[in-house]
Amino acid sequence: MKRFIHAVNGILYVFKKEQNFKIHTFATILVIAAGIIFSISKTEWIMIIIAVSIVLAAELINSAIEYLCNFVSPDYNEKIKRIKDASAGAVLISAIGAFMLALMIFLPKILELI
Repeated sequence: MKRFIHAVNGILYVFKKEQNFKIHTFATILVIAAGIIFSISKTEWIMIIIAVSIVLAAELINSAIEYLCNFVSPDYNEKIKRIKDASAGAVLISAIGAFMLALMIFLPKILELI
């Protein structure tokens, strides 16, 4: 139970401190709302859940890497910059994939309404 509480505390800390995590959380809420509104299929829900989980987990890992880098090297360091850039790139790739999935699921449903 302690480990679960530590994990939740980590998520809440990142949510409070990191603007990008808030943005991804807001996007998650919008996607869930869209899923409910458009009554997406079970398979589509599974894909959405996987995509959202990957993006949020990548953002948490990116934040952990940034915190560690800032602790180890508080001053500017080109090597630390590369580490931070690479971890941010992982978040970007996962977010692009999730966005493409959302387009594939929701765009046809939106176009049906037009």
